Amino acid sequence: MTFGRRYTFGMTTTIKVSNETRDRLKAQAAAAQVPLGEYLTRLADLADRRDRLAAMRRAIDSTGEAELAAYRAEAAEWAQANLVDPPAPASGATK
Repeated sequence: MTFGRRYTFGMTTTIKVSNETRDRLKAQAAAAQVPLGEYLTRLADLADRRDRLAAMRRAIDSTGEAELAAYRAEAAEWAQANLVDPPAPASGATK
């Protein structure tokens, strides 16, 4: 996986943050018992998840009443569906 044109995944780099921010991040990573790089990755993953959930919330909020009614009806059907596997055919049985 490459990022940009010159860098590949796994390479280290320097980012400029205040000493206070650096110390906070190091302390948080230590409390989580993970290296700082892994902690930063987790923070980025959380931000990505937050953005995906916010996009989903916007999509849900913009869904019209007719579509919501259709979704609720289908969800109700699925909630009552018998989803157990049918019994296996008897040995030697044909279809």
